[in-house]
Amino acid sequence: MNEFNNRVFGCAIVKAINANYNADFTHQPRTLPDGTIYATDKAFKYSIRHYLQNHHPNEKIFYYKRLKENLNPRTLDETYHALFGDYSKMKVEKKKKGGDTKEEEALDKQAILKNLLQCLDIRLFGATYAGETNISIHGPVQINHAMNRFTSGEIYSEQIMSPFRNPEKEGKDEKEASTLGQQSKLREGHYVHHFSVNPQNLMALRKLAENALGLTDDDIAKLKEAMRCGVTYYDSASKAGTDNELLLWVQLQESSRTVLPVFTEFVQVSRENGMVHIDFGALSKVIEKISEQVQQIEVYFNPENTQFKGLPESIRKYEITTAKAL
Repeated sequence: MNEFNNRVFGCAIVKAINANYNADFTHQPRTLPDGTIYATDKAFKYSIRHYLQNHHPNEKIFYYKRLKENLNPRTLDETYHALFGDYSKMKVEKKKKGGDTKEEEALDKQAILKNLLQCLDIRLFGATYAGETNISIHGPVQINHAMNRFTSGEIYSEQIMSPFRNPEKEGKDEKEASTLGQQSKLREGHYVHHFSVNPQNLMALRKLAENALGLTDDDIAKLKEAMRCGVTYYDSASKAGTDNELLLWVQLQESSRTVLPVFTEFVQVSRENGMVHIDFGALSKVIEKISEQVQQIEVYFNPENTQFKGLPESIRKYEITTAKAL
């Protein structure tokens, strides 16, 4: 398999219509102190892992909930054992107090690291592994919190009724009545996640783990597929109405070491005559400055309800769900 060695910068836009893409612990869409609606990187990463787990079953996905026979989630160590068996061990010599040495068994961290790098999500996003041993892996793919770049961000709440009563309620009437709940949703939002890919992040650890597997062209193809389709595919009650809207992929030449700023603040989203309009005008000025270092620019979107402007004419356009060239 060919290794992937290019730096990439881009953004993934998630559309939410009467939906709650990423709720806080009060079940409200997340907001900053100034009222700006946002979503964490974890929400987008989860959709990617969920998609890869279901569409590429031959790939190992480590950070994904797995249940035991009693329906309790597995621990970190139990997940490792389920995927790779017992921890690898090695013989080491340790000195006693009297100066003599003796052989003991210790965990082979290099072998464990090599196993962990067999997992596609760890090769992509890295890991902070704190089980029986501690290993930190700086992932090549970094995804930022998303900000809603739509001009309006209206949140509304509504009451919902459960078919069951709650005997713990105070008062006779409350105990005998069906329970009421509440759900909150965003009228319309367009969340922009900035992301970057730097395969060099894995280089040092790969050498320590006997040249373990790094990012490949196939890994990147699967990442792009999940970034295009993962949110749309994950269709739960709260996330119904939430879809992948656009993926912008700016791939630099392999020799380039340029670092681009976060794309989020350079993107504006509006709606006119039923169509979503995405303006990349401010971002195009950033890209033009390093145009000689750009290998290719790809945009995946749905042309039936999305229009964009402000990107170079040389971009490659694709339909977001099928990746068919437009």
